[in-house]
Parts: sequence; C-alpha cells; structure tokens
Amino acid sequence: MNAHIATTLVIVVGVLTVLAGTTVPTEFVLLGAMVLLALSGVLAPGEALSGFSNPGVMTIAALYVVVAGLVETGTMAWISQLIMRRPRSGPSAQARMLTAAGLMSSVINNTPVVAMFIPMAQQWATRYGLPISKLLLPMNHITILGGLCTLLGTSTNLAVNGLFMQVRPDLALHMFDLAWVGVPLTIIGIVYALVSSRWLLPNRAAPIEQLENAREYSVQVRVLPNGPLVGRTIAEVGLRNLQSAYVLEIERQARLVTVVGPHEILQAEDVLTCVGIVDAVKDLRRVPGLAVLLDQSYRLDLKNWQRQLVEIVLSQTSQLVGHTVREAGFRTQYNAAIVSISRAGERLAGKLGDIVLRAGDTLLVEAAPGFVEKHKYSRDFLLVSLVQDSTPADFRRAPVAVAILIAMIVVDFFGVVSLFEASFVAAGLMIATGCVTARRATRSIDYPVVAAIAASYALGTALSTSGAATLIANTVVQLTAHEPLLALIAVYVATAAMTEVITNSAAGVLMFPVAMAVAQSSGASPMPFVIVVMVAASAAFITPLGYQTNLMVYGAGGYHFRDFVKFGLPLSLIVAVVSLVIIPRVWPFH
Repeated sequence: MNAHIATTLVIVVGVLTVLAGTTVPTEFVLLGAMVLLALSGVLAPGEALSGFSNPGVMTIAALYVVVAGLVETGTMAWISQLIMRRPRSGPSAQARMLTAAGLMSSVINNTPVVAMFIPMAQQWATRYGLPISKLLLPMNHITILGGLCTLLGTSTNLAVNGLFMQVRPDLALHMFDLAWVGVPLTIIGIVYALVSSRWLLPNRAAPIEQLENAREYSVQVRVLPNGPLVGRTIAEVGLRNLQSAYVLEIERQARLVTVVGPHEILQAEDVLTCVGIVDAVKDLRRVPGLAVLLDQSYRLDLKNWQRQLVEIVLSQTSQLVGHTVREAGFRTQYNAAIVSISRAGERLAGKLGDIVLRAGDTLLVEAAPGFVEKHKYSRDFLLVSLVQDSTPADFRRAPVAVAILIAMIVVDFFGVVSLFEASFVAAGLMIATGCVTARRATRSIDYPVVAAIAASYALGTALSTSGAATLIANTVVQLTAHEPLLALIAVYVATAAMTEVITNSAAGVLMFPVAMAVAQSSGASPMPFVIVVMVAASAAFITPLGYQTNLMVYGAGGYHFRDFVKFGLPLSLIVAVVSLVIIPRVWPFH
C-alpha cells in the first residue's frame, strides 16, 4: 500500500465518520476533504475541482431551474388539485397519493415532490380524520423508488451517470433506461406500502401546530369565471376545514352566505372571506381559479408574477397611526396594497378602508420586489418581513412550462441531444418565456447540494487514481471467489449500508470507482455494477439520515426512529432482492 492509497483511505474513513456522527453540513465536510486531497498531493488542483465541470453536476443545477418554472407557473399546484379529491377511505387516500408521487418523481427531482405532498397529506389528515403517519412515510419511500425510473428522478442517478460518461461515454445511459428496474420496484413498493402500513406504521397524528401566537388575517378571494373551481363544492376544491384557515362567508351577488357547508357549490364571481394565518393566505393566492380581491382604489399596477406578500409592523412614530387606511393613502405613499390587518394577533373585521391604524398593527401587504430593501430601515415600521415563496403562480404560462418539460424529455429520449444540453436549453426557455424570472431561477438552485455532489467527485477520483478502489475491488473479488453475482451483491450491500449514514449522492459517487474496479477485476461488464450503485445509493429507507426527504417527513409525520426501521427494513430487503434478480438479466455480466 503506497502513501497515496493510505492517505485516500484515511480521508474517506474520516469523511464517513464525520458525516455519520456529527451535524456538520455535508458540503463543508466534502469540500474540506477535496482541499485535503489537493494539499496532500493525491490529486492535482484540476483533478480536485473536476466535479464542478462535470456534466452530471451541471445538469442537476439546470434541472432546479426547470422545476422552479413548473412551480412558478402553478403546474405543481394544478397537479395537486387534480389529486385533492375526497378519498373514500384511508387505503384509497394512500393509493392515490402513492401513485401520483411515484409518477411525478420519475421526471421531477424527489425533494420538490415530497415538499408538495407534505401539506396535501396534512390537509387530508385534518379534513378526513386520517392518521398522518399512514401517509407521509409511504409517500416518501415511493417517491424515492419512483426516482429510479428515469435519470431525472434523483440527483444520484445524474451524478453517477456523469461519472460513467467520463470513463465510458459509449455506454452512457439514456432517460428511460432505468425504467427496467425502477418501474417494477415502484409497483412492488406501492403494493408493500398498501398492505403493510396498517401493521407496521402507527396511527399517529401530526404534531399539533401551536397557533395561539400566530397572526390571524382575513382575506377576500374571488372565484374567477370560467375557472376550474366553478361548479365544484367547497369540499371538492379543498377549501373546507383547512389546517390553518377556514371560509367564513361567501358574498354572492346581492346576498351573503354566512353558513358555508362542505357541499356549497362555488359560482363565478363569488367573493369568499377566508380567515387564517399568513401561510394560509399565501396558499390561497396559489390556488388555480382564485384571485385576491383588493379594493380598486388600492390595486397595484403590477403583473401577477411581480407581486409579493410582506408583513410590516407599524411603529409608534409612524405617520399612518391614527388615520384610516383610506385617509393614510398607503398605496400612494408606498406603492403597496394592504391585503389584511392583524391587531394583537387577531384579525380585524369590517371594511378595510375604514379601519383606524394603531401602533403595533401588523399589516399584510402586497408589494413589488424591492419593497423590503427600500423600507426595512423606515421609522414608520418596526419590522418589514418578506413572506417567502408568496408570489402568486402565473397559471397562464403553465402550458408553456409543461411543453418545455415534455420537449426536454423527448429530445433526450430519442438521442437528439444529451440530457446535459437538453436541461440547459429547457432552463433557458423557462426564463426566456417568463415561466420563471432570472432572479427566482438563481435562487431556486440548491447550491449546498450542488457543491456537495461536485466536491464528492474528488473523493471518487482519488479512490480511482490512487489505486485504493482497485485494492478494495481485489479484496471483494477474492472474497467472492471471482463470481460476478456475488461481487454484485457485495457492492449492493456496501452501497446500501453507506447510504444509510451519509447522503445518497455521496454514497453513489464514493462507490462508483469501487464498482468499476470490481467489474474490471471480475472480467464483467460495468453496466450491472453501475446500475446497482444507483439503486442501492437511493434505497435509504431504514434511517431518517440516509435521504434528505426522510428528514422532511420525520417531524411532519410525528415519527420515531423505530418507525423508519420497522417500515423501511423489510422494504430495503425486498428492493435488494428484486434489484439483484432483475439487473443481471437486463444488463448481463458478459
């Protein structure tokens, strides 16, 4: 064993130890390891930084922009509304959510899919009395399996394929090649979840949200004519018994409906008065077919996608105090419109323009970008706070966003251009067509994730160039008696064990050079070994630590660590057996 091998192995073990035993951010650990490899001479500076120019890593960054376009145009909200129908039973709700999650995660990265389905599951649980614990963990695991159906589904697939393209461009995978293993795993996973969740998952409600100190607002929204809500009931569109808001009354032509039942049918131009906390107001603005109703004298001359929600608290010295909203001329002074007012945490009833403003009032206003920067130091306000992700969706551009996504998938599928080129063109089109602004596109990229994956490439390169991967591979081959199937099983087990304690992408990148070396030492094709690394690195079902979406549902579903083990361990074994049966048959060793 030479010095470079020893240094590489020490750094790899150190990285695994720190990631598994501390809360230091993954990107910091991997960037530190990259620097150490360069300083120790194991890698040249260009080799250490090679991950930042890797097509797979750059494809991940471009796809964040594509997904942002789908979110900003309301495509994700439209899809969720199609799913948000009253389920007949708990298993019916599970089946509907799992099927939708599996389909969506095959072409959209897992994280935004899980983020979208968590509030949907919470609403179902609250509205229909379903245990949240029966919905979130199965949904999360099926999203992971659905991500194995295409190269787009998870960053692990893209990262490993990016490495594979560098060494074997002739064998690089196409968009739907993984479907041979991903589709059966997703179907089997859905069946497993539907059958086993009643015994393996608890009947546990979500942690009760403490809303006593939350600011409560009332906001009026109008049902747009010819929109998707006309002719549907309050219950059908998901506006009945929301988790943090409710429909107080409906103003319909010349009469007022004060008792709003779940079977009340919405009509065009209905004006709904909704009461809730700021997150509920934000969500109402994103519902297709609803528009926030502002007094015409306070309406802003802004395009829909330019509007943002901002909370401001009036100071004692504010010139607005003591005047009504109408007298204060708020819109003229600040180029912003007051949507609602909260006082001492409670909404203020009555006509907005007639409310006399007081010091300490919290105003929810709709403003143009730059409002916070311009007024955050104003003596009129004690606090100026932007409500994150509050820009209304521009539903008119939803067909454009969907068309761009489909075009990206089609051109890659038929090999017209590579996924790297298709994703960058799609991201550019999302910006050029106005589906997402350049600023929002820049913010949508998860830079820590991209940096972590890029930095982890340095570890993979070091394992390869130092000879450490060959050393490990020779050991594996000797222990498996030069039998490729046994070597494949060993690679799967090692990758699956690693991904439970470190991130899935890092596990895939670290195991890739080892898998390639094992294939070479066994005299077998590298394809089954590469596919095994992709599958095993994503199969992080046993602990909340192995996959970032695991942590997203951990608290929201009120789970304990043992819930992950009880539900995830059998699924991990099933996925391992099915994968090891299918992969050698689709991608043979010779």
